[in-house]
Amino acid sequence: MARVLVVEDDPFVRSALIRHLSDASHTVRSVGTALEALREVAHFRFDVVILDLGLPGLDGAEALKTLRGVTDVPVIVATARDDEAEIVRLLNDGADDYLTKPFSVEHLSARMTAVLRRARGSGASPTSRVLRVGGLAIDPLRRRAQLDGAPLDLTRREFDLLTFLAGRPGVVVARRELLAEVWQQSHGDDQTIDVHLSWLRRKLGETAASPRYLHTLRGVGVKLEPPPRGAASTPPPSVR
Repeated sequence: MARVLVVEDDPFVRSALIRHLSDASHTVRSVGTALEALREVAHFRFDVVILDLGLPGLDGAEALKTLRGVTDVPVIVATARDDEAEIVRLLNDGADDYLTKPFSVEHLSARMTAVLRRARGSGASPTSRVLRVGGLAIDPLRRRAQLDGAPLDLTRREFDLLTFLAGRPGVVVARRELLAEVWQQSHGDDQTIDVHLSWLRRKLGETAASPRYLHTLRGVGVKLEPPPRGAASTPPPSVR
């Protein structure tokens, strides 16, 4: 169960979200403007905020920047805008994820689960459990990884990159965040990430043109998610 703030000016959409989230046992508060949202986070503690962009008065994109100045609560942006440059700006301004309208309640639930898992560190001791995404099994404590039962021979950086993404399955991670969390750099060359992703894809038996686990959203970021059920398994090539 999570404490959720819904920021949505459309009363019909807001009612539907409140009903769905309440049915899922979440505690929900809702407002229709950005200024009301700022007051809510100043007085109540939330686990996640679902933020519409097309708000009256202060736009949701500006509200996001203000929110980030006062709280680190995870924010899922709900928007009808699908412009890639806009999505990049939102992620760079602190959004944890985004949904393009219209979206299903199942899609929202999946994104919420992933964002909450990430925010909560995947439990009491994230390094003490095996991460599983599809046929991938990653043991951060022993630094071992397997694909469909076969061991993966990964470099230290490849392992760190795979582990970081596996801890956030289905979540699009911005390149800036990868540089900060995996490379421990505030600035860097995107080519560094691209090269390591290319090496990692080879070991997972896939390519950028035919991805199975690693999916790149051009100009936005990278996500790791399991292949669709019934998808053929491709044995990884023998490298290194």
